[in-house]
Amino acid sequence: MGATMGEEKPDATTRAADRVLDLLKVVCESVEGIRLADAAKATDLSASTALRLLRTLEAKGFVMRREDKGEYRPGFRMVQLGVSALSHDALVETCRPMMRAVVAATGESCYLSVRADSEHGLYVAIEEGTQSVRHINWVGRRFPLQGSASGRVLQNKVAAGDFVMEADMVEADVTAIAAPVTIGDTVVASLSIVAPSYRTAEKTARQYGEVLAGATQKLSINAS
Repeated sequence: MGATMGEEKPDATTRAADRVLDLLKVVCESVEGIRLADAAKATDLSASTALRLLRTLEAKGFVMRREDKGEYRPGFRMVQLGVSALSHDALVETCRPMMRAVVAATGESCYLSVRADSEHGLYVAIEEGTQSVRHINWVGRRFPLQGSASGRVLQNKVAAGDFVMEADMVEADVTAIAAPVTIGDTVVASLSIVAPSYRTAEKTARQYGEVLAGATQKLSINAS
């Protein structure tokens, strides 16, 4: 029989949206990632439909597929939405004590940055250094993911507990050292030291990197 008076039948657009949201929910709730067959079964979709939708979500950055295991996990867009839902203030509040600890250990300015889109990151907070010459003007600034220390971190190219250094890439005579803050295998933020290059010779930069890596490991444990 047809729909009774006052009831609305869901149209094709609504059904498609429901399918996408159901798939996202299943992927986000999977602790170790989920395979195509399991995702299709959990959402009552055919494997071909689930694959088509997952590929669309992957292209938009909402899910990512691990080539080695064939499992789907939340992509950077989902992480970005999650961070936005919690608000940058909550993320900053969580990271601020470790940022202060980094400054206390190095004397250099410490930045927190997140991914803004597929090509850029965004500096969302700073703990200013104690040096008379220090970096203080990048909060709210977008930066390219390619060719920057924090960009490499936010592209998941730096392992948890490790760090990366870049000199004179985003700004002349400035060296950046960055390390990832992670939830599981997903990078949610980058913690970085930004300082004049003349104060960050290789030995000093490596010492700073070890300080950052230690701080981000503690943050990642607290966030997991």
